[in-house]
Amino acid sequence: MAFWRRLAVPRLAVSILAANGLALAILIAGMLAMGETRRGLVDAKIDALRAEGELIANILAEGATEGDPAPILRHDDARALLRQLYVPQDTRVRIFDKGGLTVADSHALADRFDILELPPPGEGPARAPAAPGRDAFSRLLDGLADLLRSPEERAALQRDVADEISAAVQGDLAAGVRRTEGGSRVVSVSVPIQPVRAVVGVVTLESFDLDALIAAERQALVPFIVIAVIVIVFASLLLTLFIARPVRRLALAAHEARLSGGRRVKMPDLSHRRDEIGDLGAALSAMTDALYDRIDAIERFAADVAHELKNPLTSIRSAADMLPHAKDGQRDKLLAVIRGDVRRLDRLITDISRASRLDAELAREDADELDLDALLRDLAESYIATAEEGGPRVVFESQAPETRIPGRPGPLGQVFRNLVDNAITFSPPGGTVRIETRRVTAGGRRWLAVTVEDNGPGIPEENLETVFERFYTQRPKGAEFGAHSGLGLAIARQIVAAHGGHIHAGARRGPDGEVAGARFTVELPCA
Repeated sequence: MAFWRRLAVPRLAVSILAANGLALAILIAGMLAMGETRRGLVDAKIDALRAEGELIANILAEGATEGDPAPILRHDDARALLRQLYVPQDTRVRIFDKGGLTVADSHALADRFDILELPPPGEGPARAPAAPGRDAFSRLLDGLADLLRSPEERAALQRDVADEISAAVQGDLAAGVRRTEGGSRVVSVSVPIQPVRAVVGVVTLESFDLDALIAAERQALVPFIVIAVIVIVFASLLLTLFIARPVRRLALAAHEARLSGGRRVKMPDLSHRRDEIGDLGAALSAMTDALYDRIDAIERFAADVAHELKNPLTSIRSAADMLPHAKDGQRDKLLAVIRGDVRRLDRLITDISRASRLDAELAREDADELDLDALLRDLAESYIATAEEGGPRVVFESQAPETRIPGRPGPLGQVFRNLVDNAITFSPPGGTVRIETRRVTAGGRRWLAVTVEDNGPGIPEENLETVFERFYTQRPKGAEFGAHSGLGLAIARQIVAAHGGHIHAGARRGPDGEVAGARFTVELPCA
């Protein structure tokens, strides 16, 4: 099934081909249909026929009329004059009297007649022959052209020669395009014959080469249409190859990842592409890697939580099992163990709940521009106000001229409270916890660095990264067992990373170069 799905034509490819094909069809139909509606071709033909018709009408008015003040047209002289005139092969000249009767016809004088084939016996009446070259495709294009014409133009095509004669007898020149019985187009001009003012007849000139000219125009467009078809098809294939198929590969990989049940599925490697598809592939690959890393982290977190909860639960269960058999002195010790483990469980559950909600809270809360110096100063003052006599004191110093950063005051305040609480825990009585801010530049960016130092025993060099792992605890001497959950520094690193910063641990050294305490440095990008 998967094999056939890979062979299937992508829907985007079908859409691209359909859109390009439709656009090409509209373009071709429009070019061919609009080609015959160009007024320049018809107007030029009408102008030429008008000039020729007016010349013939003047000749007939001078040489084929008699009588004054009521002149009449001499039919024999009109035919004789028409026979002497040159009439092109594709033009027909007819002379009518003012009653509409035919006086002379250039086709009859030249022995050219329209041939109408009779139908076999028993069939209907014969129809006029269709115009040369008017096949089904031409009729389709003519139909499209009719849609582009105004109602007046369509009505003009339906008129006949009698309508022109009637207009010309009134002294008006009639010109335009009409259709013959066979459906071919005729450009005709009817000019009144007027010796003085009275109309004695009408000269009608008809040109039958309009369809041939339109067909020639359409024929000239064929090479361009072929080239356009080739370009459109080639472009569609390129779009399919470079867009539709890579997108389909990404879609299939995403579908497979959704059904994989947590198993890692590698996204197609499109890093070689320097376009939006390459960016999409890189983004999907990074997104899936982040999701897999998050799934792994959740699994590790669940395992760590289970391990940390199991220890106090085991201790409580052992104490509870021994409690019924214990003597009075031992009973108090066992109850103290149970109470201590319950407090440890409560602390663990509270910190675990806070850590599990942290990502959602950071995602929901918008980052604002805040003054980190003001936040740290308020934090230091709160510790000074609640400090115990003889205990470590908290000191804040600022070395930075500008300390505004984009961030969330709540989570960042939690970061520095965790660091200060950790420093106070490891500082000796009367010690000092120092908070200091300064500006640094690294990697072409400006950072605000905050250091929290104590004068405790420091951190072993091999544990400088381990201290940020979940549930890692290093108890100071004399500290109550289970007083620390080991999540404080892990939560701090998680919050700092969400703000685009870094946190790392180091050693504070004295003048003699010996370790004089621990130092935690938080670097956050400046506003």
